[in-house]
Amino acid sequence: MLEKVTLVKDIRAKNPHRAHIDLLASLALPKMIAMGVDTFEKLHSQWERALDIESLNQRFYCELFKWFERTIAVCQFPDDGAGEGSEQRHVIRLITRLLFIWFMKEKGLIPDELFEEHYAHEALADHALDKTDYYRAVLQNLFFATLNTPIDKRAFNNTTHATHRDFSKYRYRKLLTNANRFVESLHDVPFVNGGLFDCLDDFVGVANGERRIDSFTDNELQGKTLHVPACVFFDKKDGLFPLFQRYKFTVEENTPLDREVALDPELLGRVFENLLAAYNPETRESARKSTGSYYTPRQVVDYMVREVLTEALVAKAQPEDGDKAFWRERLQYLLDHSDAMDDADALFEESDRRIVVNAIADIRVLDPAVGSGAFPMGILQALTLALRRLDPNNDLWEEFQKTRAKTRASEAFDTKDRELRDEALGEISATFEKYRNSDFGRKLYLIQNSIYGVDIQPTACQIAKLRFFISLVIEQVPDKNAPNFGINPLPNLDTRFVAADALLGLERPIQTEIGESGSIEKLRQELEANREQHFLAVDRRKKLKLQDEDTKLRNSLAEKLQRQGWGLRVVQNIACWDPYDQNSHADWFDPEYMFGVREGFDVVIGNPPYIQLQKDRGRARKKYQNANFVTFASTGDIYQLFYERGCNLLKPRGALAFITSNSWLKAKYGRPLRAWFSEHHMPLSLIEMGKDVFDAIVDTAVLIVRNGKHDPVTCRAVDIEHASEHRFPPPAITKHSS
Repeated sequence: MLEKVTLVKDIRAKNPHRAHIDLLASLALPKMIAMGVDTFEKLHSQWERALDIESLNQRFYCELFKWFERTIAVCQFPDDGAGEGSEQRHVIRLITRLLFIWFMKEKGLIPDELFEEHYAHEALADHALDKTDYYRAVLQNLFFATLNTPIDKRAFNNTTHATHRDFSKYRYRKLLTNANRFVESLHDVPFVNGGLFDCLDDFVGVANGERRIDSFTDNELQGKTLHVPACVFFDKKDGLFPLFQRYKFTVEENTPLDREVALDPELLGRVFENLLAAYNPETRESARKSTGSYYTPRQVVDYMVREVLTEALVAKAQPEDGDKAFWRERLQYLLDHSDAMDDADALFEESDRRIVVNAIADIRVLDPAVGSGAFPMGILQALTLALRRLDPNNDLWEEFQKTRAKTRASEAFDTKDRELRDEALGEISATFEKYRNSDFGRKLYLIQNSIYGVDIQPTACQIAKLRFFISLVIEQVPDKNAPNFGINPLPNLDTRFVAADALLGLERPIQTEIGESGSIEKLRQELEANREQHFLAVDRRKKLKLQDEDTKLRNSLAEKLQRQGWGLRVVQNIACWDPYDQNSHADWFDPEYMFGVREGFDVVIGNPPYIQLQKDRGRARKKYQNANFVTFASTGDIYQLFYERGCNLLKPRGALAFITSNSWLKAKYGRPLRAWFSEHHMPLSLIEMGKDVFDAIVDTAVLIVRNGKHDPVTCRAVDIEHASEHRFPPPAITKHSS
């Protein structure tokens, strides 16, 4: 049986990494003997303890959380206008940007010297640990005018009105010893795009003419609202950069088969889930007492992803030989990381491979409480693995992407749209020509067409995007002789991960007149086409133009819908929802208007929040009690409503997989939910996980459900904590659940 392998990789004999020195010292035999190790069994046990990835991640999180709290105390930021927690959101955004940069640095894409204090002394005219000059002149210029600006367009702004609002231009010339030398030091840094490094200062539609959030400005008066002293980065004991340097980062995500003793991109999920919980009023106290309990463990994510995708693919694709049982086994194999074989030739004929790749190309997956993106990332990794096994040269995958682009072009209403969508064919060809045997094209088009996330916290959406950005960056190979050093600019994920209340939908009229339906459909398609263009747009002016066009189309659509009898509040919601505003959230969610998904999702998956509806003087209870939830119980929990909403967002025969508290299975307030499941849906499996998953905070259970009452199936129920398993035929489920 193949077991997990733990690796310590890339140890340099010359100039070794600080983290490797510490790790090797902890494994040294003299130290083991001093600890009383006198047998090989004890030696193995001590080495396992020293190489434990969970302990490594926990240590890093605890240190980072202390830095987070210290930084909030000593820094000052402009109010972001999003209510309580502005300072915390600013610091989380700073960590987000710097962690992404650190992973890029590990990839060799950003110079190490930028994060060493000797560089600050050389680059800045007056560097001091208590001053903000390093943050302004080095980091802000790196964020907004380097990583977010094509190489050939990088330059300092001038004193004219024409450029002082252009955030692609360098600022703070007076703070630098030599502006030209500073620009040269950043010359080899590629343009990454993606929105993570968009400056959030705004001058459009703001009451006072401007809104400063990042405060990227030479205006000294405006700059007084920002204070980020260099000590938060360079202090030898408490600074962020010395903290990062104590750990080894790797751009390769660990798998169930092997793991490197280093911090991989999955770590971001654990870090940010807990940082988000630390400033969220509902979870603040418990988060401060915990050490990583809000992040769903990788093993649980992998299990849920594999099972729910298998159900979805079984529903979407049928084998030519008609053997459904063997077909299910083969699909599970495709999605299983722990199987060492990557070649699917032995299990899938050419015709079967085409069937499955087509089903994957057509799949739609939603996480309605996306958090840090653990489940969408698990979906991306599993589907990428399946495509790699089925179609190693990307021939079928490229064919299906081109077919999709042609279909979109044929559906366009005017010549302009057809021409724009036909351009996608050239982009697809260029992508696969460059990344023929790579996962880059697989991931890019899965992200574009298949994976969606919603969260009521805008910061959570930014973190989920970050994980997908890193996942795309790690597939690229730097080339100093190629344009942009061989790095494809990242897509814009604003219309793939949106900040909204997933529980509340739009109040559509029961029946509308047909008079303007054609023009409304045309506007909807124009809006969808505009957002598809924005997904891959890299030119800042083009992105701003597309965003302006989005606003015009939303307003036009809202006017026509109001004339057809839609309520004023609903049309205002449609007109005012700006997917490109990173600091606000919508108090409603509609997959058609936000994602262009009209027929429902094949998969809904996630770990919805656990918040008692009575908590905080019944704020959540008041918000949702009149929202027509069949499963609503005033003494219940918000995750019950997520179950109902999640199932309602599915296609017929779609599959839902949630991990939640298991209280609804036994408590009186869970009775409406149990009855609703038994009457309308088909439970496929229920696994009670006990307290181990989230460090004894709550007993949890994983439920996988098929939408609708179709073919009778047996539900598998497993109690891991008590090592018991039961199988309930459909009649028993109905009786048991009522």
